[in-house]
This record gives sequence, C-alpha cells and structure tokens, in this order.
Amino acid sequence: MAGFEDFIVAWPVWLKILVGQVLLIAVPASAAYLFLYRWKGHPFRRRKIQAGFEPASVIRREVRYALLAALIFALNGFCIYILMGQGWTLVYTEVAEYGWLYGVFSLVAAIILHDAYFFWTHRMMHHPRLFDLFHRLHHESKSPSPWAAYAFAPLEAVVQTMFLTLLIFVLPLHPVVIYLFMFHMIARNVIGHSGFELFPRGTPAHRVFGILTTTTHHDLHHSSKGVNYGLYFVWWDRLAGTEHPEYREIFNQVVAREKSPTGPASNPKTSWEPVLTRKKHAK
Repeated sequence: MAGFEDFIVAWPVWLKILVGQVLLIAVPASAAYLFLYRWKGHPFRRRKIQAGFEPASVIRREVRYALLAALIFALNGFCIYILMGQGWTLVYTEVAEYGWLYGVFSLVAAIILHDAYFFWTHRMMHHPRLFDLFHRLHHESKSPSPWAAYAFAPLEAVVQTMFLTLLIFVLPLHPVVIYLFMFHMIARNVIGHSGFELFPRGTPAHRVFGILTTTTHHDLHHSSKGVNYGLYFVWWDRLAGTEHPEYREIFNQVVAREKSPTGPASNPKTSWEPVLTRKKHAK
C-alpha cells in the first residue's frame, strides 16, 4: 500500500512533472501565439476565422488559467506516478511484452476513446446546472487564441485530466505511447483554438480527412451555441445532430479569403465580432 512516506520520497518527481507539464502546454501555445498573432506576415493571416482580436487582458487570463490547468495536470500526473510505482496500473515498460504493432494500436485506441470521453463530458458540462461551475470560464474566450486551449476552470481541468488516469486501468500503455498521446492532445487543442484556419482547402469534404475537426469546427463552438462539441473527430457531432449546419460553407468562406485583398487581415478590428452571419442555436 502506498503510504505517506511514498509521497515524501517521490515529491521531487512532482516538481519534474510540473515543469514538464508547463512546458508541454506553454511551448506549443507560445509558439502558435507568436507565429499567428505577432508575425503579421504569416501565411495564414487572411484565414482569421473571426474578424476581431481579444484584448490583452483576455489573453493574460487565458495564460493564467492554462498554467493553473498545468498545475492540476501535474498533480494528477504525480498520482499516476505513485499508482504505477505500486503496480496498480496497466502501464508497461518493455516493448517486447506487447510488441510495436500493439503500441500503434493502443495510441489510436487512446485517441478515439479520448474523443468520445471529451465529447460526452463536454456536452455534460454545457448542462445549465453545470455550465457555470465547470465550463463558463473557458467560453469567456469568444474568439479563442492558442492559450485558450487549456484555459479551464479548476473543476473542468480535473475532468479533462482524469481520462488518462482511468485509461491506464483498462488499456495497457507504454510510456512512449502516453507521451505521444499527450503531445497529440495538446497540439490538436492548440490548433483548434488558434483562431486561424490551419487545415488545407477541402478538408471537411475529403473522404478520409473529412472526419477530422478543423479549426473552424471548434471556433464555431465558441461563437455559436449548442454545436460542435467534438475534439478530434466530427462523427459524434454528426451522430448526435450537433454539428453546425453551415460548417462546411463557413470553412470554405474562411479559406477562400486567403486570396482576397480585403480579408480580415487587411482590416483587423480591435473588438470581437463574427466574420460571418450565423444562425443562432439553442444551447
């Protein structure tokens, strides 16, 4: 049994986990923010989904809560470390135990399962009785920046970080797979909140890549109500009937502006407003 002495001995590990978690969130978010919001000549500048930019005060709030989320994720990571040390999880360290093919399968399975977990917990947090407590803070970013990806209220951060804790009790995972899963999760979240459409033209209609959520897909979740809850894939929204009915049209309009001299990048506004007229949806 894990005792108090286990936590004391392992405490320096938590500091390493904390630093790693902060870097895992801060480096991609900072890089995307500097590239998209500070370099005025970047190649996606005319693909700004919404015309306005949030004020600096909103960006600072996003940074603060993203770092708080990193702290909560690190605390959970420390608990996972203790559980692994006690042999209570299905995490394994010898690749030969399951083979490389299983490693690839487990990564894909983790991503698909996480998408389902995110969709349904996300919808749950939009329930009127839970929204203020769990999710309202995240939606204060109407036109999200890369830092908004992990700007969570503490309770939402707990919900988000618990997926991996639950997963390691039901699915054998190698540490490398866990790291790849986390990198994919953070990268896709940062892209989804980047505010600029980064996916190629025609993605929503593509036979293969059309299952992926684009930046526009999640941006519509922030600017509309009751739509586009998915994280990585669009299939849950389509099955539940919650995909924005004009998603493809809006995506096409956004990417078409990159060749227009009158796109939003040529006349940025200081306050947020939707670029496109959108139908209102009930929550």
